[in-house]
Formats: sequence, structure tokens, C-alpha cells
Amino acid sequence: MTHAAAHAMPASRLAHVDALRGFALFGILVVNIGVFSSPFYGAGMADPTYSRPLDLVVRWLIACLFETKFYLLFSFLFGYSFTLQMAAAERSQAAFAPRFVRRLAGLAVLGALHAVLFYQGDILLTYALLGLGLLACRRIAPRHALHTALWLIVLAATAWGVLGLLSFLDPVPAGYEAQYWADALASIEAYRGTIGTTISQHIKELTTSVWFMVLFVQGPFVFAMFLAGYALGRRQALADPWRQPRALWLLCAFGLLPGLAGSALYATSSLPFAGAAWELPGLAVDLLTAPLLSMSYAAAFLLAFRTRALGGLAAWLAPAGRMALSNYLMQSVICAFLFTGWGLRLFASVSPLATVGIAVAIFAAQLPWSAWWLKHHAYGPVEWFLRALTIGALPPWRRARAG
Repeated sequence: MTHAAAHAMPASRLAHVDALRGFALFGILVVNIGVFSSPFYGAGMADPTYSRPLDLVVRWLIACLFETKFYLLFSFLFGYSFTLQMAAAERSQAAFAPRFVRRLAGLAVLGALHAVLFYQGDILLTYALLGLGLLACRRIAPRHALHTALWLIVLAATAWGVLGLLSFLDPVPAGYEAQYWADALASIEAYRGTIGTTISQHIKELTTSVWFMVLFVQGPFVFAMFLAGYALGRRQALADPWRQPRALWLLCAFGLLPGLAGSALYATSSLPFAGAAWELPGLAVDLLTAPLLSMSYAAAFLLAFRTRALGGLAAWLAPAGRMALSNYLMQSVICAFLFTGWGLRLFASVSPLATVGIAVAIFAAQLPWSAWWLKHHAYGPVEWFLRALTIGALPPWRRARAG
């Protein structure tokens, strides 16, 4: 076997980790499609068209159960997979750092194109930048990585808490609501326009508001979960997580109540009647408790994976998680076609409940498509490109036939 061929062969995969990644992918879609569909999503402002009790209940449930939870879980799995890639490079006697830097460069290019063309809330570019920090931390002890992650979460959430308290001393400017309305109307016009106006609006939002949210809201917590995933990956905690089911149950019990309480406070503070002054304090509480709820989700999912009732669902989720990058980008392409100038221009004209229904339909279609694709191909289409860039050789495109 040639050296390049050895590099091309994937290591044995953990089906439950792929399934957990697929589960996270669905949660991310439920959140992201809200951004695609409405300028009032997550803004604490009343939507003039969809503010019925049912609409507010749906928005509250999404904020409570989905927002700020699933990108953390996805980030944790990125950190865990980082250790699997380290082990694969060691087995093939390849230098890990150049391989991983090439992978991050590929993610950065994909992320930049994704953000400009289809979805301004892209996370791939953030992963690429913070991945360099993870690479620099690859030799620290797992215990130190966990301590660093914990302190990063506490300090970042505390900083937002202080800003939230200060916001009570500095009332929201009188023209804030009028300015937001003007920006919302401008975005509706842009996204219902052409491909050109859609891209221009993406660039405008990226340079005026999204970069701040990504760097200072998501960024510290993404990196903290990178470190947590790295620490557990070094300990091979997910190789056989059912060896100690008590630990999974304890993680559920420890994180569920404070996580749900913080999320409920956050979801309530983000509703229009709560007032803009409560948004930052609610966000700070959620940022502190969301990692607990995310880990409870993961532990509960792993426990359910071994049950007869839900084991089959996990088997459906695994292919989608195995080609999560392709599915993530595909979700954005579909949503851009549905809601923006790339296609049907339904922006600001679909109710929150219908939007969730569309998300479920998209993901339901991705499950059999992913299974079919991986039955015939060794990798997802975007994963194939990224792996080729990573190893510096062309991996197999078609799946080798048994026998």
C-alpha cells in the first residue's frame, strides 16, 4: 500500500458520535432558519405580522430549547474530533500540524464564501480561526484544558452580566426602535430583491453586527467547548460512554435543571414585552448555563442511543452527522433559495411555526439522502474536498465494494 493510499483510508468511526453530530446539526438548522426567515428573529422586537400567542410560544420554545445550545454541542464534537485526527496522523506517521492547518484553511475559504453568498451567520470561519488556538493547545493536559474551558465560560458570562447590569444605568436610546424598524424594512427589501441585493445585505450585516456577535458572544464559548471536547477526546470518553452509565445520568441531572432555568429566563427576556433592558442580563445567564444544558442533551442522547425505541433514530442520524459539513452548507443553500433573492423570496412572510416545519422537512429529507450518498461514496462531497486538502492527496470518491 502506498503512503498516499494509507493516508486516504479513514479510521474506524464511532457511530454514536456521528449520530450525536447529526442531532446537533438538526438543532442548528432550527435556529439558523429563523435568521433566514425573519428580520425580527432573536431581536426582542415585536414582529408586526407574527405576534399572535402561538407565534410567541414558538419563539419562546426555540429560544429556550435550541438557541445557544446546539452550536456548543457541535463545537464540543469539533474538539473531540480534533483528538481523533491527531491519532490518525500519528498512526500514518504524518506531521499533524501542517495537515490541520490545511484543513483550517479549507474551512476558512468555505466559511467566507458561505457567509457572503448564503448565510451571514456562518460558523465555519470562526472554527477556522479558533482552530489555530486549539492547535496551539494540543499538548496541554486534559485536566488543564477542562479548567481553562470552565474559567473561560465563567469569565465571559460574567463580563456579559456586568454589561447587562450597566445597561440598566444607561437606558436604551429613544431612537433605537425606530432605527431597528428602518433596518428591518431595508433587509426585507434586500432579501426579496435579487441575488446581488442579497449578497450586499449579507456583507452589510457581516461588517456591522454579525462580526461582533461571532467574536464576543459565540467566540469564547466555542473555544471553551473546543477545549472540553479535546479534554474528553484525550481520555477517549466517547469510545465507550456506556461503561459508566451512572456518569451519564449524573451529567443529565447536574445540568438539566440549571440549564433549563437559565434558558427559560433567557427566552422570556428576549420576548418583546420584556423590554430591551433585560436582553443582556438574560443573555448572560444563558451563556453561563447553556453549556450545562448542551452536555445534558448529549448525555441524554447517548443514553437513549442504547434503547430499543430510539436506537433506530440514532442509526438514521449517523450518516447525516458523518457528512455534517455537506449537510450544513446544503441547509443554507436550501434556505437561501426559499427565503432570499436566490429563489422564492419568502423572507418575512412565513410564520415561526411554519418555519420550524420547513426545518423538520429539510432535515427529514437529508437523512435518507445522507444514507444513500454514503452507501455509494466514501465521504460526503464537501468532506471529500476537505480531506483531500488535509492529506495532500486524492482520497477515494466511490465506496469500495465488499468482497
